[in-house]
Amino acid sequence: MKTKAVRIYGKDDLRLEEFDLPDMKEDEILAEVISDSICMSSYKATKQGPEHKRIPDDVHINPTMIGHEFSGIIKSVGKKWQSQFKAGDKFSIQPALNYKGSLDAPGYSFRWIGGDATHVLIPSEVMEMDCLLPYEGHEFFLASLSEPMSCVIGAFHANYHTRSGSYVHEMGIKEGGNLAILAGVGPMGLAAIDYALHCDRKPGLMVVTDIDQTRLDRAARLHSPEEAAKNGIRLIYLNTSNSTSAINDLKALTSGNGYDDVFVFAPVKQVVEQADQILGFDGCLNFFAGPSNPEFKAELNFYNVHYAFTHIVGTSGGNTDDMREALQLMAEGKINPAGMITHIGGLDAVIDTTKNLPNIPGGKKLIYTHKKFPLVSMDELSIKSKEFPFMAELDSMVKKNGGLWSLEAEKYLMENAPNI
Repeated sequence: MKTKAVRIYGKDDLRLEEFDLPDMKEDEILAEVISDSICMSSYKATKQGPEHKRIPDDVHINPTMIGHEFSGIIKSVGKKWQSQFKAGDKFSIQPALNYKGSLDAPGYSFRWIGGDATHVLIPSEVMEMDCLLPYEGHEFFLASLSEPMSCVIGAFHANYHTRSGSYVHEMGIKEGGNLAILAGVGPMGLAAIDYALHCDRKPGLMVVTDIDQTRLDRAARLHSPEEAAKNGIRLIYLNTSNSTSAINDLKALTSGNGYDDVFVFAPVKQVVEQADQILGFDGCLNFFAGPSNPEFKAELNFYNVHYAFTHIVGTSGGNTDDMREALQLMAEGKINPAGMITHIGGLDAVIDTTKNLPNIPGGKKLIYTHKKFPLVSMDELSIKSKEFPFMAELDSMVKKNGGLWSLEAEKYLMENAPNI
């Protein structure tokens, strides 16, 4: 079967190509990709090429497909997996396979599977590691967002605290405690706010900071302090650029006690050091934002590590259980990651979007892989409708839904946008 896919050949060398997939083996599954959301990790892989831990050394000879936050429909199932999967099933994939200790992952390491493609061959490793996850929902874009959502869930699970006089680690954020999310109104920060408000282990106080008031205002519309109060949480949005002493202001909100859990959503030295300085006793600093610079460093107060039991954790992605939790919470309507999405595009928009991702404002960039149109902000659909008439109706649907992407908009796009 022919597929169209974006493949990586080396540093900054991405190519959109059409080619034949190999014949499906008995232990493989043929699938159609519908949507993929572009992750900053794909940008890092593009910049590093084979120096990236997940990109093969011979990628210049055997290019691999990029994109790892994707969903679609199973088209054909090899004999080995026919008792578990069937044609027509919707799916999402956990790319962190951890297969026999390898870092190989769909969207980085495999020639025939990645999210920025029309059709893929799912290798046996994915099924063997229970990473092909059935999806019962209707919105493909939500299934795509289950992977980034799982990263946030995994980070929350990775935090820990200790009982007084004990070495036992109690996993998760401190229930009823003080939680800070720094640089927290980007797409992943929004996911963290959503999860903290609606998971089964909630803080008592949640402070979200940023230096962009427009993004803070949008976050407050999506997740309001009033909504948080209904869940027993005092939610405060704080623009630290307006403060002469952000650390003192942050501490004052806790009556000087500091924070039990602090999440850092930007790989910025000053933000990491700010996080360290606002930790309370037994405080846990979670460095969520993965830096592209392998020499990234920041100073930490080791006096507090020794006497105040402060500590640091970090995670890179979630596991399969985290992803199942994300899918379950979405199915139950407890979380809605649609607020992460600010742009949509077709498969032809992937290369420029991936290469320039840090310079494109807003949140998640959602790609519909069978479609052909440039990346467009959902705030600019009306303007672009002069060139792409189908965007006029999309604009109406998005506005009707409070500025959020929706199942209605997705269905309309899939039926009316030009094919690649």
